Amino acid sequence: MNREKKIVQTSIIGVLGNVLLVVAKALIGLFAHSISIITDAVNNLSDALSSTITIVGTKLSTKKPDKKHPYGHGRIEYITSLIIGIIILAAGGTAIYESVMALIEQKVAEYNVVSIVVIALAIVVKIALGLYFRLVGKKTNSEPLKASGKDALFDALLSVATIIGIVTSLVWNVNIEGYIGIVIGLFIIKAGVEVLRDGISLIIGERADQGLVSNIKKMVCSFKEVQGAYDLIVNSYGVNKSIASIHIEVDDNLTARDIHHLTRKITEKVYTETGVILTVGIYAKNETNEEVKEIKQFVLNYIKGDKNIKQMHGFYLDESISLITFDLVFNFECEKPKEYIKNLSAILKEKYPTYNYYIIHDIDFTD
Repeated sequence: MNREKKIVQTSIIGVLGNVLLVVAKALIGLFAHSISIITDAVNNLSDALSSTITIVGTKLSTKKPDKKHPYGHGRIEYITSLIIGIIILAAGGTAIYESVMALIEQKVAEYNVVSIVVIALAIVVKIALGLYFRLVGKKTNSEPLKASGKDALFDALLSVATIIGIVTSLVWNVNIEGYIGIVIGLFIIKAGVEVLRDGISLIIGERADQGLVSNIKKMVCSFKEVQGAYDLIVNSYGVNKSIASIHIEVDDNLTARDIHHLTRKITEKVYTETGVILTVGIYAKNETNEEVKEIKQFVLNYIKGDKNIKQMHGFYLDESISLITFDLVFNFECEKPKEYIKNLSAILKEKYPTYNYYIIHDIDFTD
């Protein structure tokens, strides 16, 4: 079963399961005049709506690329997560409002053993749905399913709180369900904020998965002509839909034909094994000049142990204009990279005045 069908199938199960819980809890809540059970039912209704939105979002995200959206529609899944987060927040706000009103109006609930049994069964169902959603969400890398799984497990915990309120009312004749409803609402809001935060983070653009990054670099460096792989950038346009670029270091005596064949083999291997569309750039390597070797070692010693610098690469001498170029990868914590580059350039020019220097400020896109 492909990814889309699995997500849709799982979401349909979620819709059916939550609708059954809504009907059962709503009936019990109305008959018992229990605000905590009714708000729990409302939350289950929001879960059913979330599963429905997941189905719609998954279908839309698999639409083929078009002229206006050449990278496809995969990021719709991230928007789906935001919508689910908003629904969860609305459910939490409703729960708190109804609970506060119940406390103000001092409504008294009328519970019985049937109420406890139904809510207990609901807890079992929600735990099963939550674990199932989370499992399938991880297997399919579906953020909406992961969010639904987290929400379902929270619901199970909150239903336990509802049972505590029922037992307290039956045994000690103390009505605390309004307070329990507020607690339930706060937990729901917390879950909604987390879902929104994760969805927004994905839309902004997160650092690429370390496993994928390591795998791509390992494949690229497996070719004997490649002496180093740097500047890997991975842009995600949805789950399993990524476009990337990388620089490889090769001897500067390779011909255009050699480089053409090499880059073709690299891109084919990476795409076949990971599905990532890779563009390959070239760093030429020339270390025949002994003074240049000395300058390179000086730079390596200079940056060694500096917490602001992650790496130096792309070191090259253009003898025709006596220009040495190289890239410095700075940590994001470095506040003044331009000043650092200016100082290093001045030091190099003073120590090795024969050459000019062009140092490129590189970004730490991937580990």
